[in-house]
Amino acid sequence: MDGAAVPIPRRHGKAHSVYRNSFFVLVTTATTAALGFLFWVVVARFYTPVQVGIATSLISAMSLISYLSQFGLNSTLVRFPAATPARNAQLTLALCAVAGAGGLLALGYLAGLPLYGEKLLFVRDNPLAVTGFVLLCACAALNQLAKSVFTGARAPELNVLSDGLAQGVVKLALPAFLTGLGMYGIVGSTGAGFAAAVVCAMFLMRRRLGFRFAPRVGGTRLREQFGYSLASYASGLLNLVPQLVLPLIVLHHLGAAATGYFYVAFQIAALLNAIAFSVGEALFAEGSHDPGQLPVLLRRTAVIIAAAQTPAAAAIAAGSGLVLWVFGPGYADAAGPLLVAFALGSLAVALSSWANFALKVTRQLRQLIVNNAVFALVTLTLALLWADRGLVWIGWAWGLGNLASGLVAVTALLRGRRGRPSPPGEAAPAGTSVPDGPRAPVATVPTPVERPHHPDPRTRS
Repeated sequence: MDGAAVPIPRRHGKAHSVYRNSFFVLVTTATTAALGFLFWVVVARFYTPVQVGIATSLISAMSLISYLSQFGLNSTLVRFPAATPARNAQLTLALCAVAGAGGLLALGYLAGLPLYGEKLLFVRDNPLAVTGFVLLCACAALNQLAKSVFTGARAPELNVLSDGLAQGVVKLALPAFLTGLGMYGIVGSTGAGFAAAVVCAMFLMRRRLGFRFAPRVGGTRLREQFGYSLASYASGLLNLVPQLVLPLIVLHHLGAAATGYFYVAFQIAALLNAIAFSVGEALFAEGSHDPGQLPVLLRRTAVIIAAAQTPAAAAIAAGSGLVLWVFGPGYADAAGPLLVAFALGSLAVALSSWANFALKVTRQLRQLIVNNAVFALVTLTLALLWADRGLVWIGWAWGLGNLASGLVAVTALLRGRRGRPSPPGEAAPAGTSVPDGPRAPVATVPTPVERPHHPDPRTRS
């Protein structure tokens, strides 16, 4: 029998919701980034740049697999939640599907290493390493979905506990004790953080959202919204491919040490990129809950992003050398110019993230796929052309790819505002815009901060 938490009246008005949700998503991101920053400081002190470079290639793959395993379900749980009686069944099916997909995609990634990762083939020779990688990828995928559940329930403060504190503290506590494992110590510490986050998230989903496992299909709306899930999955695939491919490009053109420098700079830049992504998540959750508020939400979130992103980018660009000095000798000289390029490029990332989240709310899914195809094509093409010139050129390729995607997305948004409204309660076809008017009412898992309701979560990273 499905469980349900007792709803508590919402105390925040619509105007306050986007600020509140943005705040908690940013707190989660800041907590994850701060603990992650300390993690990489420890790693840089205890491991060689070559070990860091190899490990970061596997960690990048793990992150990509965690996103790909969603199959668009993370967005569907927010945009089209099941009615309250079937909400637990919807979440149960999504959790099982994502965990299974994470394990299978991990096996597929290892099987394909001869095609794109010859320098990582040694991992396949160790059965324990293969098993561990598969399990940790499944945990990473479950953690990603849990973040979407909390964001969609408009209870992002729960992500602070699971994805922020539980993951970050466990991950930070391990690398100094696992140096004897070489680069496996870095990968294992990261994966253990994902596992801890999943355990914490399952506990919070049960206690705070009233979640109970309910293995049934009826009323889950997953079949009904398969097209939306598939389109979201395709756009997510295109968006995340550069995050996996860029480290491989650096590895093959500039070497393992350069890959380590690249990854450290990218993780620092991820904090900047997460500002826009966090506010975009709040835009997606609030816009899905009440599409009639979308014009106001678009303006409000644009102001928040501009006010937070611009000074943060300037600070990181100006202090890049000091920030990288913490990681040890050589990082400031080798990765300083790259971090400056990433910092300036974060403004383009902000534009792209904001516009793409808006397109998800209005269900212009064909356009969303086009935008992310532009991002992947421009970024990877420029990176391949410029890789031999040095690390900083990889950073410029990243920024220009995001800028191209953002401009295309904004153009589509402006055109979409003139789109014809869909009838109330009727899902618009993928690729069409949805007006700011009401849609069919839906119910979701009640949360302790609001009445029953109904994420797409990127650090990019």
